Amino acid sequence: MLPDAKIGPAPNISLVYPASSKPEDVIAAQNFNALRNWLYLDAYVFGEYNNLAWAYLEENDALPTVTDEDRAIMKAAKPDFIGFNYYNTATVEASDGSEVAGANGDQQSNQTFPGFAKSVDNPNLVKTEFGWEIDPVGFRATVREIYSRYRLPLLVTENGLGAYDTLTEDGKIHDNYRIEYLRQHIAQIQLAISDGVDMLGYNPWSAIDLISTHEGIRKRYGFIYVDRTDEEVGSLKRYRKDSFFWYKKVIAANGQDLSD
Repeated sequence: MLPDAKIGPAPNISLVYPASSKPEDVIAAQNFNALRNWLYLDAYVFGEYNNLAWAYLEENDALPTVTDEDRAIMKAAKPDFIGFNYYNTATVEASDGSEVAGANGDQQSNQTFPGFAKSVDNPNLVKTEFGWEIDPVGFRATVREIYSRYRLPLLVTENGLGAYDTLTEDGKIHDNYRIEYLRQHIAQIQLAISDGVDMLGYNPWSAIDLISTHEGIRKRYGFIYVDRTDEEVGSLKRYRKDSFFWYKKVIAANGQDLSD
């Protein structure tokens, strides 16, 4: 039907750092990378599950049922590119197995897998109002790691800043924090391209404010503000934020002008 169409996966990917140079923390980072990132992408690209992630599932009696037919289908499927969403990195230390497994359903928040890896805060990074660490250099590191591992063209399908935006009385939204976030991340993508990474494109999240899975509409991502709250429907009138006009200029210059 579409012989020249291209297809690829688009998971959330967050490169995982070891909390220190301790060998145990390095092992923990390898473990968490396997479960957080390579579990999905190895299956998509190589047609088989990552060995570290598979071993963890086996040890915890959580292996999926995979038939020979399933394995044949996985091996036959070959993506043309890798799409991925990036918001932050993660940092982990070794786990002695005594912790309680912890996760709130938010992939970007700290998670603990007893005996495998324990998430910790990265003291070198600042956090958003919603507790997500901001790591533009980690964006470049993530891109480099994915490309080195899979050697497929990359497409950034989501990258953006969720924040409390304020509508002024004269209908303005001064979101310089979002502009700075995007500026830093786009600059890192440009560096990744200079590293030899084949980048198909960059798609910020998002064009318009929308309802976030975990935080409702109070966590705003868009270039366009929607007049409503989690409690009140409001007028639903749209207002272009400062970031709208900035990004319009960026795309007109094909990313070559990131100035204010």
